[in-house]
Amino acid sequence: MKLETFSIGAIPAVLYGAPSNEVWLFLHGQSGCKEEGERFGEIVCPKGQQVLAIDLPEHGQRKNSGEVLVPWVVDLELKQVLDFMKSRWGSISVRANSIGAYFGMLSLPSPERALLVSPILNLERVILDMMGWANVTEAQLQEQGEIPTSFGQTLSWKYLCYVREHPIHNWDCPIHILYAGQDSLIPKETVDKFMEYHQGKLTVLEQGEHWFHTPEQLAALKAWEMENCGD
Repeated sequence: MKLETFSIGAIPAVLYGAPSNEVWLFLHGQSGCKEEGERFGEIVCPKGQQVLAIDLPEHGQRKNSGEVLVPWVVDLELKQVLDFMKSRWGSISVRANSIGAYFGMLSLPSPERALLVSPILNLERVILDMMGWANVTEAQLQEQGEIPTSFGQTLSWKYLCYVREHPIHNWDCPIHILYAGQDSLIPKETVDKFMEYHQGKLTVLEQGEHWFHTPEQLAALKAWEMENCGD
């Protein structure tokens, strides 16, 4: 499989596959990296498609680069990536994990199709749930600005306000979602409500977790991708 590494501005990127008019933008999740796109490339590149994967701030080659993984930073970066992609490809689809799915739907117009794994579709609810776990009220967060938690996340009033003020796009394209039955971060009712208003298909792996990582989970993920990536 052909591979090309380069940067889009200051954003490290890798492109998998031979030249094509069709490309997938691969957006990793928390603690991920652009190289995760290779496995998806092994599925779609033989079909005549390409995969463009990038490192989000604080991830991959950017762990010590200074940029922060916050929506207002990622929003500008993904718009830059989109401009680059429009200059090279006529058909753009999205394959995203977890918070990467949220960032994609925040920043990008409707793609040709989307494959979303454990997608965060209501980030406000996730933040409010985390505040509940940490016994932090909105008044406390507003007063202090930022509050570290025992589970490794720093709660931010600015972040919560941004999420509330900037809703995600309603993509008008086929959206396929792979949801884990043991997902402790995303309630299934959130996904069910989302799918009521979007065309596509929801697949539930009952023994899956938010992060697909065991051999059995990865095998199920691969089968799902092969079934839904198109010709």
